Amino acid sequence: MRRIHPAWAVAAVTFIALIGAAGFRATPSVLLQPLHDEFGWSLGTISAAVSVNLLLYGLTAPFAAALMDKFGIRRVAMAALFLVSLGSFLTLWMSHSWQLILCWGVLVGLGTGSLALGFVATITGRWFVKHRGLVTGVLTAGGATGNLIFLPVLSRIAVSDGWRTAALTVSIAALLVVPLIFWRLRDHPADLGVSALGGTFTERPARNTGGAARNALRGLRDAAKTRAFWLLAGGFAICGATTNGLVGTHFIPAAHDHGMPQTTAASLLALVGLFDIAGTIASGWLTDRVDSRILLGGYYFLRGLSLLVLPSILAATAHPSMLVFILFYGLDWVATVPPTVTLCREYFGAAGPIVFGWVFASHQFGAAIAATAAGLVRDQLGTYTAAWYGAGALAIGASILSLMLFAGKKIKTMSPELGLTTLKA
Repeated sequence: MRRIHPAWAVAAVTFIALIGAAGFRATPSVLLQPLHDEFGWSLGTISAAVSVNLLLYGLTAPFAAALMDKFGIRRVAMAALFLVSLGSFLTLWMSHSWQLILCWGVLVGLGTGSLALGFVATITGRWFVKHRGLVTGVLTAGGATGNLIFLPVLSRIAVSDGWRTAALTVSIAALLVVPLIFWRLRDHPADLGVSALGGTFTERPARNTGGAARNALRGLRDAAKTRAFWLLAGGFAICGATTNGLVGTHFIPAAHDHGMPQTTAASLLALVGLFDIAGTIASGWLTDRVDSRILLGGYYFLRGLSLLVLPSILAATAHPSMLVFILFYGLDWVATVPPTVTLCREYFGAAGPIVFGWVFASHQFGAAIAATAAGLVRDQLGTYTAAWYGAGALAIGASILSLMLFAGKKIKTMSPELGLTTLKA
């Protein structure tokens, strides 16, 4: 009987960790209204904690990728889960908004950021040659699966037992993943005496002895000299603004403004995650076959159209038009990730995971700005309408940025110690 390649076991454990990280990070969207009701904090104030979480979630990614090169994937992943558990647990005793920012913003942001898409890029880059695009899509779908599992459950817990019980649930769930990571996750195929799936056997490279922060910053310095980096980062910043920052954070309170119960809105947001699983896996499959620049241009354009329609269909009930939006938007939610990861590897070679970490940081920077801006728009205007229209226009702009990547063919080597290469016009 043919032996299953251990890369699949590594991918399975990574998928579970990503499910947890996504669910832990999405929890504040469920807690917005309960925290507002108990403490009287404005949505803008609570959104600031979400913004810090989103920003650190992105900024941590390139440094986490460098730390994984230095200390190993398994150690970094376990430490990240401990941070998430601690941050969630400490919220049980908070009484001031700055404590929310410290716990959910800083601690949970750092923890989930270490298990973000830079983690995906590192795993797929080390363990897969064959099916790399497809596996990237499947692992990225772990985030959507986390939303699908955690959002409805935590929403019901918050409504029936209070937000503190929901926070405690997150803390316990994070700790439960640690033993699984220790048991099955390995840093490199050579640790098990095998090659990457579809590749040839290579000895495990020596651990990077340089400072992790220095390596991450060097990757940014050299990538920032290229046009491709700024086009990818600009498009991905808009991607973050139009997903995690706006819809992921504010869809539930926006639907609540129109009379929809919070549990119904949370279920719809979780349904986005269900369709996102199919969309992201399909995107990974397409990424192995279609030019990634074309895929990105199409994804962003379609997302922009859907957001322009949303203000006209928000209502107290989940009518057919809203369900069509959930289906359409869900298929496109993070379908942008597999082609973006692929383009980072094509443009920047072996340093692709670190460079993608910085591109992903721009994603979360855009998300952080959108999360705060949308909360302020709601506080000042009493409605989210302007935020939806602005996001739709930005997404169409991201489509144009992606198609501009078609310029440039010549390969130029940069920072050989990081393996950094770039396609340069």
